[in-house]
Amino acid sequence: MSESTPDTVVRTRRDGPVLVVAIDHPPVNALGQAVRAGLLAAIEQAGADAAVQALLIVGAGRTFIAGADIREFGKPPQPPALPDVCNRIEASGKIVIAAIHGPALGGGLEVALSAHYRLALPGARLGLPEVHLGLLPGAGGTQRAPRLMGVKAAAELMLSGRHLSAQDALAAGLVDRLADGADATAAGIAFASELLAAQTPVRRTRDIAIADRAAALAALDALAAETARQSRGLFSPLRIVDAVRAAVELPFDAGLARERALFVECLDSPQRAGLVHAFFAEREVAKIPEARAAAPRRVERIAVVGGGTMGAGIAVAALDAGLPVTMVERDAESIARGRANVAKVYDGLVAKGRLTADGKAAVLARYTPSTSYDDVRDADLVIEAVFEDIEVKKAVFRELDGVAKPGAVLATNTSYLDIDAIAAATARPQDVIGLHFFSPAHIMKLLEIVVPAKVGADVVATAFEFARRLRKTPVRAGVCDGFIGNRILAVYKQAADHLMEDGASPYEIDEAVRGFGFAMGPFQVTDLAGGDIGWATRKRRAATRDPKARYVEIADRICERGWFGQKTGRGFYLYPNGARTGQPDPEVLAIVDAERAKKGIVPRRFSADEIVRRYMAAMVNEGARVLEEGIALRPLDIDVTFLSGYGFPRWRGGPMKWADMQGLDKVLADIRAFAQEDPLFWQPAPLLEKLVAEGRSFDRLNRSA
Repeated sequence: MSESTPDTVVRTRRDGPVLVVAIDHPPVNALGQAVRAGLLAAIEQAGADAAVQALLIVGAGRTFIAGADIREFGKPPQPPALPDVCNRIEASGKIVIAAIHGPALGGGLEVALSAHYRLALPGARLGLPEVHLGLLPGAGGTQRAPRLMGVKAAAELMLSGRHLSAQDALAAGLVDRLADGADATAAGIAFASELLAAQTPVRRTRDIAIADRAAALAALDALAAETARQSRGLFSPLRIVDAVRAAVELPFDAGLARERALFVECLDSPQRAGLVHAFFAEREVAKIPEARAAAPRRVERIAVVGGGTMGAGIAVAALDAGLPVTMVERDAESIARGRANVAKVYDGLVAKGRLTADGKAAVLARYTPSTSYDDVRDADLVIEAVFEDIEVKKAVFRELDGVAKPGAVLATNTSYLDIDAIAAATARPQDVIGLHFFSPAHIMKLLEIVVPAKVGADVVATAFEFARRLRKTPVRAGVCDGFIGNRILAVYKQAADHLMEDGASPYEIDEAVRGFGFAMGPFQVTDLAGGDIGWATRKRRAATRDPKARYVEIADRICERGWFGQKTGRGFYLYPNGARTGQPDPEVLAIVDAERAKKGIVPRRFSADEIVRRYMAAMVNEGARVLEEGIALRPLDIDVTFLSGYGFPRWRGGPMKWADMQGLDKVLADIRAFAQEDPLFWQPAPLLEKLVAEGRSFDRLNRSA
């Protein structure tokens, strides 16, 4: 019998002694105010009905509860609060069962943890990922999860934000049973009937004792020390450890109060604003004018031209997406290396136990090596990944123009070069686009989709759909030297070079940038990528460089010695015996001193704060120019580029969000002060000056785009 109207987001119906409570709040059953109120009303309804002996909470559609309702972010909270709902579920005098299918994440898992018994179906995913938004589970998750799965395991689950499969959740103790099939309601009713037949009592998670508290606290101490080392200034991870510690040290209700206090601290942290911005920005980048104007072309077969590190990585990314891939190289020796580069990735997965030998064979069965361009005839998308030389790339595209089928998308993986010029080498510029993968291409999330002047809207839409299939984060970019990321990188790397020549050592600069939150400093990145890459770019640009512009030659002196970084065992740092972590090199410091002396520069000291202010001001200023020229559609596109591809600290939201949080007037004041030393390099971007004069932020541009 029905006991609620069909249009409510929480519907109830009786099935014998079981009250089925179905959450139907598309698309993901998020815990909005109406859902919270509906759950509370269902508990009260069950308590008032003597015929109800058990409650079953299920989700309609493909999801149990995917978490908080993002539509409520930034708005005043509306009662009932989720902690009150969870506490009321747990306090029920009648058995409450959660039947989980699909995602049960964040507050959704906290609802399930407050039930007395949990059942998971195949495809269920359980997690407490609040750390990604600068928060911690605030509805009892930090108190209930440790009681079910153990203190250390629960803390690690929250710190990682990862999802558990149904099988892993059973092994961890988060669920009591797995069910076959796809009908959560039927499986849940069967489980409830079994529990009632056995006269199984209510089992409240709050009443479960934590075993061996001394060992649990010792594990948390070690985890706190490790977290402090790895979190690079992120606020919420250590608060998570503190909340879990409260579960060990305090009675349950006091632990809940401590959790809530820590949750509010996280809520008030400026880091949360950066993380929430990152969360939304990554969802907005795919909203581009071309996707609204045209449907993507069908892509079922891929070809990759070039079997080097980048070509192999692209091939692996496509293979991992289930696509057949043909790789073309110029001769048998080169294609053998290309195949070895692809196989090496899968050999590594087999060695780590993440792939079976049969699984590797099944993937490689979709890989076809070739030395003939004729073998790309059936490809729907051809990606060129050869040497970064425009004449070489034009030659490839002329070949592709003659063999690729009509309607095939032709993409170049260039990092810097003029894609309009590459497209002009074909008779079909409407089919040519840039797909700038980042190395290693099968791992890095960012994919810059570079849009030349004559490309069709459907080709741009195809590129974004392809990125989705590869599980990449796509960002639309216009054509210029370096597009969004590498263009801005070139400028803030210049700022770092100026700092080095003026008195800061490369090691002091790297340390300051790491202190800001980057995983690596600019000179470490140079050594990792290979100093010869930047050297080639500088030589390519030498003829067009403004003779009045300051040029620091230190990196050139290092490259002239054949010191290209990790791959040569020496760059800005020393890498003895193939070490991955570099050591400061006195000979590099001597080169720096010699270059200063040659230019008559008297070195001065820079604090870490002064280093970061210059580094970031250069980044933001060039970002404003990129926006003004239309190379990036919105500030958030720049933010996502740097979050996904350049190691920018996520909790700062990206360079443009960081500038907003600092205050654009302060950033502009810094640029004007630095311009007293070098007015050419530190010329303020007109857009930045305009925004400051009008009292507007970059975020206003996101909302008006």
